[in-house]
Amino acid sequence: MTLSEKILAAHTGREKVSPGEFINVKVDLVLSNDITAPIAIKEFNRLGVASVFDPTRVVMVPDHFCPNKDIQSAEQAKMMREFALKHKIVYFEIGQMGIEHVILPEKGLVLPGDVVVGADSHTCTYGALGAFATGMGSTDIAVAMATGEIWMKVPPSIKFIFHGKTGKWVGGKDLILYTIGQIGVDGALYSAMEFHGDAVDSLPMDGRFTMANMAIEAGAKAGIFHVDAKTRRYLKGRASRNYIEYTADTNAEYARVIEYDATAIEPQIAFPHLPSNTRPVSRAGNIKIDQVVIGSCTNGRLDDLRLAASLLKDRKVYAGVRCIIIPGSQQIYMDALKEGLIEIFIKAGAVVSTPTCGPCLGGYMGVLAAGERCLSTTNRNFVGRMGHPSSEVYLANPAVAAATAIMGRIADPQELAA
Repeated sequence: MTLSEKILAAHTGREKVSPGEFINVKVDLVLSNDITAPIAIKEFNRLGVASVFDPTRVVMVPDHFCPNKDIQSAEQAKMMREFALKHKIVYFEIGQMGIEHVILPEKGLVLPGDVVVGADSHTCTYGALGAFATGMGSTDIAVAMATGEIWMKVPPSIKFIFHGKTGKWVGGKDLILYTIGQIGVDGALYSAMEFHGDAVDSLPMDGRFTMANMAIEAGAKAGIFHVDAKTRRYLKGRASRNYIEYTADTNAEYARVIEYDATAIEPQIAFPHLPSNTRPVSRAGNIKIDQVVIGSCTNGRLDDLRLAASLLKDRKVYAGVRCIIIPGSQQIYMDALKEGLIEIFIKAGAVVSTPTCGPCLGGYMGVLAAGERCLSTTNRNFVGRMGHPSSEVYLANPAVAAATAIMGRIADPQELAA
C-alpha cells in the first residue's frame, strides 16, 4: 500500500484498502474556522446529540476575519465562542490565535499517522507531518464532530520525485508551483500527492508545510510526506501523545510516478488567474506591483519571515508599494520580534499585522481596488480572490515577494544579492 492507504487502513480497522473503495474512517482531529464553523454548528445542533465525540479532538479557530472586521464576522465568532465554551472543545482566539494551519502543528495537535478532517480546503497542510489530512464540507464536519467518523472514497496516490538540489532562492513554494504548472489545477484530482526525492528531503519543515498546503491547488485530496529526522525534531517538545509512523511499501502501486529535476527549477511566479499559470521569474517581464503580501497558511512561518527579512534588511519598500507582512501565529510573531525581524520590516516601510488570513481571501488587511496588482505568498489567485474582480494576484515565494516590494515590480532576489 501507499503511505495514504496505510494510514486509512489503520483507521478503518482493516488490513488493506484500495483506491476507489468507500470506507468509514475514524478521525483523530476535526477542524473548522470562522467561515465554516457556523454552518457546522447549525448542522450539529440539528443532529440532536448532546456532545461532541471527544472535546480534545475538536478544534475551532476564528482566523479569517478576526480580529472581527465587521458585525457579521463578530456574530460568527460569537457563535463559535459559545459553542466552544459549551462543549469544552479546543479553541483559539485573539491572544492565543494564529492561522489554523500554522498553529495546529505548532501546538502539537496534529501528529504523524493521524487522519485529520477540516472544513477548510487547505487542511491538507498537515500532510507535511506524515498525516492524512483533507478538507471537507461543513455538514460532513458536523457529523465528524458528533461521531468521530467520516466516510470517503480511498484516493489513488501519485508519487512525485524531485531529484537534485534546489537553487539558493528556490523553496517548497517553487517546487509545488512548478508541479501545478506542469500538471494543471486538476492534475491530481482526488488523488494523494506523495512527495519524495533529494530536494524534498532537504526542505525544512516550513517548506514541506507549504508544499502539502498547496496540494489542493492541483485538485488533490491530500499531500503527504514520510516522517524523517526533521519531522521528529519538529515534534520534539510539541507532541503530547504517542503517534505511529507509516511508510509506503516498496511495491506500492501508484496511479502515476512523476519525476522532476529540481536543479533546473527557478523561483516560480503564478500569473493571474490560476495557480497553474506559472512561469520562471526570469520570464516574468516588467510587471509593476501595487501591493505585496507576505504571510498566510502557505508562507507565514518563521523561515518565510527570515527569508524576507534577509532581503529587506537595510533596504526600503519601493515608493507607492504597500508591503503587508503577517506572521502565521502569536509564537511566530514573538520569535520574529526576538530575532529583530519585525524591526527590519518596519524600518523598511512595511506594515506588520496580527496573525490572520486577512487579505488571502479578500477578507481585510489588504483588499485590492480595481486594476491593482498584488504579488503574494498566499495560495490562490482566482479572479476577485483578493478584492475587485479586475485586480490581479501573482503568487510567489517570500524571497521574490521581498525583492518585488523593494523593486516595485516582480523581481528576482538574485538582482539584489548580486
